[in-house]
Amino acid sequence: MSDTAEQEQQLSAEQPSDDERRKRRRERRIGAYRSARRVLARPGFLGTLRERLALLDEARALELHDLDETSDLYGDGIVEALEDRTANLLGKEAAAFFPTGTMAQQVALRCWAGRTGNPAVALHALAHPEVHERSAFSRVSGLRPVRVTSEPRLPTAAEVRDFDEPFGALMLELPLRDAGFVLPTWEELTEVVEAAREREAVVHFDGARLWESTVHFGRPLEEIADLADSVYVSFYKSLDGFGGAALAGPGTLVAEAKAWRHRYGGAVFQQFPTALSALAGLERELPRLPEYVAHARVVAAALREGFAAAGVPWARVHPEPPHTNEFQVWLPYDADVLAEAAIRQAEGTGIALFANAWDVKGPDLAFTEVYVRAAALEWTADDVRRAVADFVALLTEEVTR
Repeated sequence: MSDTAEQEQQLSAEQPSDDERRKRRRERRIGAYRSARRVLARPGFLGTLRERLALLDEARALELHDLDETSDLYGDGIVEALEDRTANLLGKEAAAFFPTGTMAQQVALRCWAGRTGNPAVALHALAHPEVHERSAFSRVSGLRPVRVTSEPRLPTAAEVRDFDEPFGALMLELPLRDAGFVLPTWEELTEVVEAAREREAVVHFDGARLWESTVHFGRPLEEIADLADSVYVSFYKSLDGFGGAALAGPGTLVAEAKAWRHRYGGAVFQQFPTALSALAGLERELPRLPEYVAHARVVAAALREGFAAAGVPWARVHPEPPHTNEFQVWLPYDADVLAEAAIRQAEGTGIALFANAWDVKGPDLAFTEVYVRAAALEWTADDVRRAVADFVALLTEEVTR
């Protein structure tokens, strides 16, 4: 090998890989976010162990259950109390606690397939099981997902009614996260459910974030859940618990689901910390979600106004107004350029306007997700517009480098 070739090989070996660069940027982004004095959300999962444990005390979680009671074993005690509370909130006969939503939904739809005699599950192409679960439905549970639509919205009643093959269950993700946390109107949702019923299919709600949908629908949680035969909800996405999920529905379905929970390895020996954090989330965060949704609309409008005032040629807040307290922002720049500007703003000013990753949407087009929670309530519309102006100035510097 020539000296030149050897030098080039050595230089190449010293350059970090794309994966390494992404890892370093993520670590830098999270570090800047954690040290920022102003953010729009502070989800607990990025906290230290000490901070996570302290949260139970701050949320008065230790007052939510009798701590002199014997600890849970394989799903009794405090876990049963959480199941009862969840079933009551959703207006369902019973509920079962699961360590993950992936497991909960596989079990639910497997149980329904046994009842309907049809393993086909109609869902959206962007539904969580299709995008993020490595074909778990088909590879683990013997289910056959069929895609009703790939449009960036929930399926329509016509699409469900006219779908060209039979299915045993219709699964609706509310809100549809990968399309921008979008929801249908109440009328559209009821029509879709009716269309599924006409086809003698059961309806299952993937309600990981169903808790935050009440403002958009203008209906209480119980009335929304009543449309579905079964509902899955998460305890950490909106409620900031340590983890866990619940499946709610008819008593006979939930009883069978608990049997399958055991078979899938979900009968965990003890889960009291997670259950206690879920009860704390129901007590602390659930009542505040409507306030977060209302303020998300203030933040979204200020973002749009701020980008227009800063001279950005095109910017999109999606959906506008937001359907929940989470939404997307699209900008006509390279994702790496946007990510660097966002990190520099947090590092240099202590203000993390965009704390999440930027993903490619197309050539020189990227988007990020914005979460609006308790920390955002301290921001006025003027605060948001000023932060946008600072961000755009840093973005301009990055573009011209």
